[in-house]
Amino acid sequence: MSESPDRTPLPRTFFDRPVLEVAPDLLGRTLVRTSPEGPMELRLTEVEAYAGEIDPGSHAFRGRTARNAVMFGPPGHAYVYFTYGMWHCLNLVCGPEGRASGVLLRAGEILEGADRARPRRRSARSDRELAKGPARLATALDVKLSLNGTDACAGPGAPLSLLTGTPPAPGLVRSGPRTGVGGDGAPHPWRFWIDGDPTVSPYRPHTPRKRPLDSDRPTA
Repeated sequence: MSESPDRTPLPRTFFDRPVLEVAPDLLGRTLVRTSPEGPMELRLTEVEAYAGEIDPGSHAFRGRTARNAVMFGPPGHAYVYFTYGMWHCLNLVCGPEGRASGVLLRAGEILEGADRARPRRRSARSDRELAKGPARLATALDVKLSLNGTDACAGPGAPLSLLTGTPPAPGLVRSGPRTGVGGDGAPHPWRFWIDGDPTVSPYRPHTPRKRPLDSDRPTA
């Protein structure tokens, strides 16, 4: 990258906005994963917005449950879920408390800690594939259910946090249908990505399948 990313933490007010404002604005931001092994940093390149109870593609469409309760809580927290009995996915809660919405972190470029991500992502053919897809991103960063509800605005040293990073030029932000979403949620162009970035995952329309791949779109 041609310039050093801004290290300023994103405040909670950043997330306390409508999901369709927050989602594209997350592109280029730096996600920091802190663990006893050391920090890892990832530049976000692809995300998807989920609008809760008005969105058939969202986990919260039918209301609050034990699984999705974090989505109804304060903005700036992590919503982590386990899907297909195999994969974890990481989302960031946004909007006002009590009105569920969130952004699925679909893909990114690992800026720091790739040496720790590679053993967890042995099938990746290059570093650009380490976090190319939502399940791959979570696996590379060692994100599991224990991080569900984590406050990503708690400050330096928190397990998850977001820095200002380097947002892309507006002309590089693209949008289109969400990967793998069917039914009434299929037409929404709520997937956002940085045009031409090699870490962005391939788009796949919704097709019923018996054995999902680790890059399939898990809803949020």
